[in-house]
Amino acid sequence: MSYVHTVQYYETDKMGITHHSNYIRWMEEARIDFLSKIGWDYAKLEASGVISPVLGVTCDYKQTTTFSDKVSITVSVKEFKGVKLHLAYEMTNEEGKVVSVGTSSHAFLNTEGRPIRMKQELPELFETLSNMVQ
Repeated sequence: MSYVHTVQYYETDKMGITHHSNYIRWMEEARIDFLSKIGWDYAKLEASGVISPVLGVTCDYKQTTTFSDKVSITVSVKEFKGVKLHLAYEMTNEEGKVVSVGTSSHAFLNTEGRPIRMKQELPELFETLSNMVQ
């Protein structure tokens, strides 16, 4: 699934290049969009008593972006076994060139901070994510 972000002026540095920290934010935007597109937006997760904290993030920069560039972010499920979700991101510019690749890892916890048994407690979400593993 793909999400498109337009680079904003405030996201650039004095040299006119996108500051590296923004790519992590864009990954989060794309993840929220991804969850919404598969029918599990944050409101639905939270209403189900589930929180999903970030466990880790990586980001490798391949090419710069600048103000007003459109960056397409493809999100895919790298690994999912129930408690942890590992996502992969590929960011490309309008010419289709890869500007960055990254990963993020997330847990699924109840509101007390304990891991949930996704297969038993949220079988629809478990099945959806399991079927998306690439």
